[in-house]
Amino acid sequence: QLQLVQSGGGLVQPGGSLRLSCAASLFYLEDYTIGWFRQAPGKAREGVAWISSSGDTNYADSVKGRFTISRDNAGNTGYGVGYLQMNNRKAEGTDVYYCAADQLEWGFTANYRDWGQGTQVTVAS
Repeated sequence: QLQLVQSGGGLVQPGGSLRLSCAASLFYLEDYTIGWFRQAPGKAREGVAWISSSGDTNYADSVKGRFTISRDNAGNTGYGVGYLQMNNRKAEGTDVYYCAADQLEWGFTANYRDWGQGTQVTVAS
């Protein structure tokens, strides 16, 4: 089973930037679609962006033009890393961001097989 370890969360000011990482281990990420999701307290998890194994990307309307999803199929370990660059963060609040990966699933479905542990992002001045 693919193991995904997230990093890069924290506090960011409105208008600021933050980059999240999602590092794979045990299996190679290159054949997997990577999705990023977020969940605010008391709300349902929502899709943010996803990138296919071939590099095609798709974004939720709320983040288009501000967030960039990318991947490095090697990374430091050779297993691969997914990234979510978040620029011009807007509304203040706290979300937990999750990365996910699957060889067959794509899009903003919750059916991705493998999920990261989640990382908290707080937008506050």
